[in-house]
Order: sequence, then C-alpha cells, then structure tokens
Amino acid sequence: MKAYLVILVTLLATSLGWAQAPRTIQITAGKDNTFKVVGQKKPVIKVKPGEVVKLKITSYKGEEQDKDGAVHSLTIKELKDLGWDLRLYAGTKEYTLVAPDHPGEYVIECTVKCGDGHDDMKAKLVVAP
Repeated sequence: MKAYLVILVTLLATSLGWAQAPRTIQITAGKDNTFKVVGQKKPVIKVKPGEVVKLKITSYKGEEQDKDGAVHSLTIKELKDLGWDLRLYAGTKEYTLVAPDHPGEYVIECTVKCGDGHDDMKAKLVVAP
C-alpha cells in the first residue's frame, strides 16, 4: 500500500509541476569578447547527461554586432539541433536547454563577429555523470 502511495504522490507532484526546477547557470558574454561562467575560474559549464538547465546570460556589446542587432552567440555546432545555438542581444535573458544524453566535451563559440578577440571567444560544455 505504501509503494502505491509513493508512486501516486510522485506522479501527482510531476504532473502539478512540483518537480525540481532546472538548475540556473549564470553566464556573461562580455564586451571584451569573452565568456565567463559565474562560480568558475574558466568558462566551463558542467552538466549531467539529459539534465535540463536554465542559462541566464547577460550579454554586452563589443566593438561590433550583427545586422540583426545580435552582439554575440552561444553556439555548439554539434548540438544546434538540440537548441544550443543562441543569438544573444544586449541585456539579460534566460534560455532553458537540455544537455546531450551522452557524456562528452563540446566547444562553445561565438559565431557573431563581435570585435577583436572574437576568434578566441570560446567556452566548454562538459557532460558527465
């Protein structure tokens, strides 16, 4: 009887949105054409396979921007089909994404020509259990 009650409560909690909210990771895309991850010395985002995360990204305009007003992007070429291709505009915005199911390391890069140092504007996504 207790097992059924636990299952019922779990199903109810999930359907009512009581499940744990995605973890928020704060990132800065700076006017100096660098990525910074709050709480990390290096720009590395660490997630678990399949984890849902909320990226809270604050973007600052560098020396240049794209025609559509994008000042940076946060792009992982191998994961574009999973939504890891974000056009960033000046200001702060939140994006909810799902990590890949398989462990690995991925290069995050800015694909918007944002000024001197643009080619070095990179970070890393590490997916590990």
